[in-house]
Amino acid sequence: MKSTVMKPFEKAAVLFLLKHLASGAAGAIVLGLGILILDIARIGTLIATSEHGLVATIMLFFGLIVTFGSVAMGIGIMTLNEDRRP
Repeated sequence: MKSTVMKPFEKAAVLFLLKHLASGAAGAIVLGLGILILDIARIGTLIATSEHGLVATIMLFFGLIVTFGSVAMGIGIMTLNEDRRP
């Protein structure tokens, strides 16, 4: 039976993607909180007065985290081969 231990370059790649996912998720949470606190387009009021407010909040944050996390990982991957010379 083969071992499922990750090789060093695989660990580095996964950590690279997780760091970018975390930064995208942080941005998504800030935006989601801003939308709710500032009541942009009355979304905060709508969620607060709805009987399904918790589900709506979870869906809002899930959608934002998936979107921003994917964009952050994509940007990270696309900028891997950039020249970083001054």
